[in-house]
Amino acid sequence: MISEKDIKDIIVQVMHEMNDQKDEQNTEEHCPAENETLPDITAVDLKKQLLVPNAENGEVYLKFKETTPARIGIWRAGPRYKTDTLLRFRADHAVARDAVFTDVSEEFIKEMDWFSVTTMCQDKDEYLTRPDLGRKFGRETADMIREKCAGKPQVQIYVSDGLSSTAVEVNAKDTLLAVMQGLKGYGVGVGTPFFVKYGRVGAMDAISELLDAEVTAVLIGERPGLATGESMSCYMAYKAKVGMPESNRTVISNIHKGGTPAAEAGAHIADIIKRMIEQKASGIELKL
Repeated sequence: MISEKDIKDIIVQVMHEMNDQKDEQNTEEHCPAENETLPDITAVDLKKQLLVPNAENGEVYLKFKETTPARIGIWRAGPRYKTDTLLRFRADHAVARDAVFTDVSEEFIKEMDWFSVTTMCQDKDEYLTRPDLGRKFGRETADMIREKCAGKPQVQIYVSDGLSSTAVEVNAKDTLLAVMQGLKGYGVGVGTPFFVKYGRVGAMDAISELLDAEVTAVLIGERPGLATGESMSCYMAYKAKVGMPESNRTVISNIHKGGTPAAEAGAHIADIIKRMIEQKASGIELKL
């Protein structure tokens, strides 16, 4: 007669064999062939992807998704995200991290024919942890800015990495070109464009004082999110001064292919700068 222990041993052995067979089957089904490449999960347009099974109003759902980059209609596996959703989340998070931690390339700066200066931050870690240093320049750097830039410009425009170097490399060239063309058409004089590494928005106040600019504008990478890592902003101020209230700034944000395209944003920025000069105001004092 088989003992209870023997029965348990048989059950354990059978369960092990079943699990081994299942693992082999899953390996055969999910492992790509030697020369096969996995699909690029980031190539999927989230606005066209609906993961809700048997949705009663799928067409309405997709129409709603067209209006927002938010992750809606993603469904679940029990209380957890489905695998596709989790992988895409992690992929987009990696894009955002790269945008923050990657520097604007020297090749791009050279292509744009900019001279480059650095704030008082020594590296990216200090830039992220000491925002105050990203608004200041050392004495030698300040002297370089005065030496290389035209003094007392009507408009001083410069470019800074901010929190997304990716955004700068993708959008700054076309935006700056459109701004320069627009201001030229308005008969507005522009100073010497240049690049600031490890720069915060407030660095424009120091630059304005150094050059005695009437209007100062900076094209700067925005803090990236999971929707895009390519978004850039333009901050502008009339007679900017160190310590001035933030309400004195005017900003155009979401400059990227999924928001306001670079060339269109540049034309709009030129128009706003023209109004600043006419009204001698910016921020909440500016009437648009």
